[in-house]
Amino acid sequence: MTLSIRSPLLRRVAVVALVFGGLAACQKNDASAGQVAGKLDDAAQAAGQKLDQAASYVGQQVDATKAAAQQNLDSASAPSIKIDPAALASTAQANLQGAASATNAQLGKAAALTGQGLETAGRKLQEWSAQNTASSAGGSASSSASSDSGDAQKQMDK
Repeated sequence: MTLSIRSPLLRRVAVVALVFGGLAACQKNDASAGQVAGKLDDAAQAAGQKLDQAASYVGQQVDATKAAAQQNLDSASAPSIKIDPAALASTAQANLQGAASATNAQLGKAAALTGQGLETAGRKLQEWSAQNTASSAGGSASSSASSDSGDAQKQMDK
């Protein structure tokens, strides 16, 4: 870090040193030139110490900011998604069992509906057969045969 007289911290230190020097020179007691020089030297040393402390503090803050930025960068680039194969397999197995159960239920419904449809068709065939038997017993064989085929077609169309 390069320090110049333009930095606010250095200007403050210089002003403090001048004020201390002026106060030391303006004291009401009988101070010799050696005492004033000594006091100016002490003030310069105190200002130098404060400047060193300020520079150290700024350096610590820069280092802490660098470390925080690096940690943020490291955590941002690390993968945050972890896949557990056992949990994945367990979930897949549960999904497959659910699908099999739902399929089984649908097949049961389809079988029940098919059974009902077959039952209805069987009753209709029995009714049709009973009607055919009654009509053929009462009429002639030739007229009965032609009407039977027409009736059978009508019943099948239903």
